[in-house]
Amino acid sequence: MTARTRIKVCGMTDMAEANGLVAAGVDALGFIFVEASPRNINPEKARKLVAALPPFVDAVGVFVDQDLEVVNEIAEYCGLTMVQLHGAESPQYCEAVDVRVVKTFSIRSDAEVCETNPYFDPYLEVVSGILLDTFHEKLAGGSGQTFDWELTKKCHPTVPLILAGGLNPENIADAIRQVRPFAVDVNSGVETSPGVKDIGAVERLVESMRATDREIYG
Repeated sequence: MTARTRIKVCGMTDMAEANGLVAAGVDALGFIFVEASPRNINPEKARKLVAALPPFVDAVGVFVDQDLEVVNEIAEYCGLTMVQLHGAESPQYCEAVDVRVVKTFSIRSDAEVCETNPYFDPYLEVVSGILLDTFHEKLAGGSGQTFDWELTKKCHPTVPLILAGGLNPENIADAIRQVRPFAVDVNSGVETSPGVKDIGAVERLVESMRATDREIYG
């Protein structure tokens, strides 16, 4: 399935940065609708950023245990192409979202990842992808911490696997070699401060990804 690892950069708040990331070759941009996040964006500003995106660049809304009606309203108002859910949302909740869904799971121990996928199975019929991120007691994402990538070899979801958690230009090649994800989701690893993206870091990360893809997939 994967001949080129896709990349999403999350936490967009600025038009110039969004344009720079698209020029660098990013496939999707993430917009965080979580008030507690330092990268939170309001729907009005997100709508303007999404409207300016060129074709074939996805706009992903990030939510944590939001009211379903609110998620669908924001998705429609902003023109989101998919949503990424970081809370305890049920399979039934995911199925009722009006756009495609990526469901996030926070990984902290081997007990949570096993070959029969009980952790993921109820979701596999209703989501477009599974995202594995690092567990953090206080944060739903953007912790800047990696988890043991060897654990991903124990899970075999029937939907695309997306890797997140502490990814940056220095470790992205090893991450792709070990996990072979369909896509990666990058946030704090390409920032100078929360919500401020380092375009040069993104360019280096994309360059490393492409070189690694050529090495693996030819």
